[in-house]
Amino acid sequence: MSGAPFWRAVAACAVIAISLFVTLTTAPRLGLDLRGGTQLVFETKDSPTVKADAAATDRALDVLRQRADALGVVDPTLVRSGERRIIVELPGVLDPRQAAEVIGRTAQLAFHPVLGAAEDGDRTAVPDENGGLLKLGAAVITGEGVSDAAERSDPQRGPGWWVSIDFREEEAWQRLTGDAACRPQDDPRRRIAIVLDTEVISSPPLDPSVPCGSGIPGGSADITGSFSHEQARDLAVLIKGGALPVPLDLVEQRTVGPTLGAAAIDASAKAAVAGLILTAVFIVTVYRLAGLLSVVALLCYGVISYAVLAAMGATFTLPGLAGFVLAIGMAIDANVLVFERAREEYQRSSGLRPALDRGFKNAWSAIADSNITTLIAAGLLFWLASGPVKGFGVTLAVGVLASLVSALLITRVLTQAVIGRIGPRLSGLGSPGAVRTWLTRRNPQLMRAGKVWLAVAGGLAAVAVAGLVARGLNFGVEFTGGRLVEFATARPVPADVAGDAVARAGIPGAVVQAGDDGVSVRAARLGLHDVARIEQALESRVGEVSKRREEFIGPSLGAELRRNALVALGVAVAMQLAYLAVRFRWSFGAAAVLALLVDVIVVAGMFAWLGKPIDGVFLAAMLTIVGYSVNDKVVVFDRVRELWAARAGEPFAAAVNGAILQTLPRTVNTGLGALFILLALMAFGGDSLRDFAIALVAGIVTGTLSSAFVAGPAAIVLARYDRRPPARPAASRAARPRRGSGAVV
Repeated sequence: MSGAPFWRAVAACAVIAISLFVTLTTAPRLGLDLRGGTQLVFETKDSPTVKADAAATDRALDVLRQRADALGVVDPTLVRSGERRIIVELPGVLDPRQAAEVIGRTAQLAFHPVLGAAEDGDRTAVPDENGGLLKLGAAVITGEGVSDAAERSDPQRGPGWWVSIDFREEEAWQRLTGDAACRPQDDPRRRIAIVLDTEVISSPPLDPSVPCGSGIPGGSADITGSFSHEQARDLAVLIKGGALPVPLDLVEQRTVGPTLGAAAIDASAKAAVAGLILTAVFIVTVYRLAGLLSVVALLCYGVISYAVLAAMGATFTLPGLAGFVLAIGMAIDANVLVFERAREEYQRSSGLRPALDRGFKNAWSAIADSNITTLIAAGLLFWLASGPVKGFGVTLAVGVLASLVSALLITRVLTQAVIGRIGPRLSGLGSPGAVRTWLTRRNPQLMRAGKVWLAVAGGLAAVAVAGLVARGLNFGVEFTGGRLVEFATARPVPADVAGDAVARAGIPGAVVQAGDDGVSVRAARLGLHDVARIEQALESRVGEVSKRREEFIGPSLGAELRRNALVALGVAVAMQLAYLAVRFRWSFGAAAVLALLVDVIVVAGMFAWLGKPIDGVFLAAMLTIVGYSVNDKVVVFDRVRELWAARAGEPFAAAVNGAILQTLPRTVNTGLGALFILLALMAFGGDSLRDFAIALVAGIVTGTLSSAFVAGPAAIVLARYDRRPPARPAASRAARPRRGSGAVV
């Protein structure tokens, strides 16, 4: 007796035990879109003296980290992305104005001697803090010469705050103040100018007690200037953090309120529970006990996926949660493939256990091919997407790998332990199923009308292209650049009232949308101070208003993301074609990609006609559709190859028709399993997840239909130009007789 079942059971128990341990001991790492806070993405720029390479960006990262720590932000995250970008995550910081101005300010600090007062028209003149003009000498001390800085207050010195500074080199400060102290009391040259980013923030005259030539000993000074506590603290943070080695540009900013994050987690949890219950009821109804065991494996899949993500330290984002929920529906696909093959094998044999074993063996090829195509889409999302959408790619990839463990290891261990001890009817594998029975009895010849199906598909694609041309795509801020702000309101706001309030705030060209519980404002040029004015204008018209979400994408980054989106779709199609051509034959790959293009065009055209936004979440949906659509076509062509080789002498069209009819039960059951999850996302998710679910529902429906009515007829047409003969069926190896008793002597 083979020991394989025993070792599979040991491996399954080990995987489940480790996953449970990690799940119970590791806390999830939530992204800012789930826990609230601000994310800033800076891009370093070349300065006249320093090139913005990876080393300069790392030095700038160290400065930003000191500033974030000095601001008192709990658990900030700062990482370098690529060579020139720095991602800063500040949990709990909901005022992006303060965060951007303090964290990303260049902060070139210098102490200059004052050469005298300047006259109007002097190009070298610099205005002081009171509006007067000064002529400054060369900097004597820069920010690198400062060792510490802190905000101070003392009731005995009067109200207000100042900044206390300690210098690394006492001699330079003493020499600078000693030279200034030799000037007369009212002479401007007795002042010391403190310059931050070419702006004089303070130019105090020296006290009469400072002796000429000796200066101020001790290497310390105070910057005064009628500061508030916040101003003094921010200035101390900038000085203590030091000067940035290179200038920074803010290219992306996202702010999410904590209430929106909590609502997103709650909605995703409801969608996961509802989708899992619907999927479980469906799969148990169709496959009975085998289906029930697969539901147990599906629960284990959820634990395994979560444990892997937690162990990796992955950040859970809102699109990532959507991917986690969606992967539940996709995880059932491998089980459906195995059970349908086992049903077919049972009709040809007399035992459930041999039929189940052959089901696992024969379904492996289609399972592997279909999951590789989904992994290609997930990899492209991770490498080419931006922001939280990367989390969707990671979650999708982990979900695919975990689904393989769930279906091919855990489901196999559970079913092999039970199947054979119960009757065929209770097992769920003893009957071919209602769909297969109906197809076998009717045997419809779908491919006889192949040209008609291709013409219908062409008509749908033409309608979609007409929408793209006539309406265009409604690109979101992520692809066009600009700022998007969502405000939550206590009561519904009419669109005209919201638009009037935004116009009165000085932003007449903004795109304003109003709903039952909030207002969204989008504009290409919308500054942080403009957002504050809009919030005040809305409060004056509709009452209490709170900022729910804010996104800013710089124009250069928007163009880059738009380009990356097109590259991602193009590379996805090319890689799928290359994989299918290698795995099958070029005519199969071309037919699958043709059907895939129809799927993508139809979904994009539908969004154009509906005016739905095109953003990173839509890109995630499109790449998921690419993976799912090719997944379905791989299963069909895998069966085409098998039937064509087994039925030598029959027309190729007959093999295609037979493959479509044989795989249709799997296609219907898998599609329904995914649709249950997506319907739950549509019911419980927010606007972005609802659009994501709509795109996927349309993609799954068109992908399922195109597998039969576009890919099949196209493969028949292209087969005329593919002269290679069908592959021969693999010859079964005869069992070798066992010799000897097996005893060890």
